[in-house]
Amino acid sequence: MKIKEYCHFCGDRLSEKFYEGRLRRFCHRCAAPIYENPVPATCLVTIDDQERLLLVKRSVDPKKGWWCLPGGFMELQETPEECGLRELAEETGLTGKIDMLLGVTSNHSTSYDTVMMTGFLVRSYKGVLYAGDDADEARWFNCDDLPEIAFDSHKKFIKLYYCAYANTDPSDS
Repeated sequence: MKIKEYCHFCGDRLSEKFYEGRLRRFCHRCAAPIYENPVPATCLVTIDDQERLLLVKRSVDPKKGWWCLPGGFMELQETPEECGLRELAEETGLTGKIDMLLGVTSNHSTSYDTVMMTGFLVRSYKGVLYAGDDADEARWFNCDDLPEIAFDSHKKFIKLYYCAYANTDPSDS
């Protein structure tokens, strides 16, 4: 990730300054620190009536060709729930309803430094499954036959669902 050199408010060159207990990028013209925050994203653990998990094969980097949960980055004026359901529709053709929040975690990213991931459970959905945006393939998998998953946060939410709610551990197979 490229370090910001210029203030996004006034365009003046940034320096580093010890501020609020840590070293931060600082704009002396604005007399303000430049707070660098995680990028928010969501993913969906989507389960069918046979307890199979919906995964998509990524058609873009990072991790092109790897399997992951449907999901992506939040847009402005969008809630995490809206983001997850939009991504589900874009990547799989399915429309759904969020059943519950599974949790929130963060991951390191080479492009964004830190991604804050919110995971939701979807058991109610409709539509015809197909691979859409950012996906080469969309498929249902049994928990004992999962492919390698691209992102640690997705692995965490998958394991959480199967261990806490389905009383199965996909890593046991």
